[in-house]
Amino acid sequence: MKPAAPGTRKLRLATTSLAGCFGCHMSFLDIDTRLLDLLEHVELDCSPLTDIKVPHPDCDIGLIEGAVCNAENVHVLRTFRARCKLLLAVGACAVTGGLPAQRNQLALPILLETVYHTAPGLVNGRIPNDPELPLLLDRVYPLHEVVHIDYWIPGCPPSADTLWAVLSDLLAGRTPRLAAGQVQYD
Repeated sequence: MKPAAPGTRKLRLATTSLAGCFGCHMSFLDIDTRLLDLLEHVELDCSPLTDIKVPHPDCDIGLIEGAVCNAENVHVLRTFRARCKLLLAVGACAVTGGLPAQRNQLALPILLETVYHTAPGLVNGRIPNDPELPLLLDRVYPLHEVVHIDYWIPGCPPSADTLWAVLSDLLAGRTPRLAAGQVQYD
């Protein structure tokens, strides 16, 4: 990746994590020294790495990992969609619902009853009801069921090389294409 031409505006890159394990952000960090090359072309606008929660209104690229399981996730996802020119679903949770979607096998009332009233080790369990806690949705959703997604990067998590290839394509103005072997689930 060549350095940005002098006077060229750096692209704004925003990332966030919804319901998931944060493994996709770990893969992003595994780009290692290539992060320095990336920073020649992008400004980290909003990211757990910067602790800025809301992307700039004119963000270029949004990377979102994790599925949508509560009202706060919906709000964050819709904010990213409204503010990012391109939105990428990163990882199995974002693309398909992944492991968080395992809860979809039970209706929410049954799930809450099982977890808080009948699970081993709980005594007099009460279902949390605090305005500080985001409202759980009826089920867990992959990102594309809530907003339009421009590109998907499957994997659990996608490798650093896969993330690098997609970002390199986008920065070069190319449509990202995942080659055979770039998608893996380890």
